[in-house]
Amino acid sequence: MHDYPITPAIRLLREKKISFIPHLYTYEEHGGTKASAAALNVDEHAVIKTLVMQTDARKPLIVLMHGDREVSTKQLARILNVKRVEPCDAATAQKHTGYLFGGTSPFGTRTQIPVYAEATIFSLPKIYINGGKRGFLVEITSTDLLKALPVQEVHVAIAE
Repeated sequence: MHDYPITPAIRLLREKKISFIPHLYTYEEHGGTKASAAALNVDEHAVIKTLVMQTDARKPLIVLMHGDREVSTKQLARILNVKRVEPCDAATAQKHTGYLFGGTSPFGTRTQIPVYAEATIFSLPKIYINGGKRGFLVEITSTDLLKALPVQEVHVAIAE
């Protein structure tokens, strides 16, 4: 018997035979990665945010970013060669991913969405990333992230 939710993200990880350690914590509204890092007693830099964004043509994309960094949407737009990139609102993000805001995982999304990951994520041995439910992170190796998803590495972080 598992004491964690079986989400589409977990199904994908199992299907790809990627080992993970589930971490459940009490979800805090607007707590963000600061709250989850504190709950798990890990460095916020290793907690990876799954951000659902869209181009000016309304094409969805996912950006994976360190919890303690922000995304330069200008830089990302330049890389993608589009006019602009902006975060999706919660309803749009949910429509694209099938996940509730605050519980968005890059794994097992409802539609195939291109995933861009901050390149420095791959220098971390372990990362904590949403498992598809609020208050639920999975711990995996950063190299397994590449096995789980077609990821394009980018440099779009802004230090706090």
